[in-house]
Amino acid sequence: INTTMNKTIKTAGLLLFLAGSIIIMGIITAEAFYPSGYTTANSEISDLGATVRPNSVRYQPSASIFNYTMMLAGLLVTIAAYLQHTWFKKYLFTIPLLLLGIGMLGVGVFPGNKDPYHGIFALLTFNMGGLMAITSFKIVSAPFRYIGIVFGLITIITLWTASFFIPVIGDGGTERWVAYPVVFWLMGIGGYLLNEKLSDYN
Repeated sequence: INTTMNKTIKTAGLLLFLAGSIIIMGIITAEAFYPSGYTTANSEISDLGATVRPNSVRYQPSASIFNYTMMLAGLLVTIAAYLQHTWFKKYLFTIPLLLLGIGMLGVGVFPGNKDPYHGIFALLTFNMGGLMAITSFKIVSAPFRYIGIVFGLITIITLWTASFFIPVIGDGGTERWVAYPVVFWLMGIGGYLLNEKLSDYN
């Protein structure tokens, strides 16, 4: 196996792991600086960047922290999508991963007050994130692949049945059940690729 290709895949893994880590730490930091009144149950994650219209508000430095976090993470995922494809060449996985990166980048570029663009990129992020986790079975082995499938299903099912969850755990809680499985899987598959031996593949 080409040593350069091994390094390429490990770089892709590193970028995915960093993307997930940056999202978690960015959200925590933006929440820490946000004024009182922000809650996990009732506040959406994207409220950190800007709340939706017509009464949109942006609180600094939370807005900049969150928006730049999403832009950076989206860029890392987009680059990782290209790098991993040079070896695996599994379009069923690469396309959702690439669109996830683009969606995340768009969420940062277009905060909640930039409708309809924010909503479009947020839906792209959530749908492609769930699909990416499911289709990662193309490049990871059992039993790890089943975790990705479960995480992806949690994201997609929660997203499309949100009306059942919102009365129980609120808008913010429901969105976190949609978003966090994707973030956790980015870190998981990133660590997997960092430790993967390409010689295990045909």
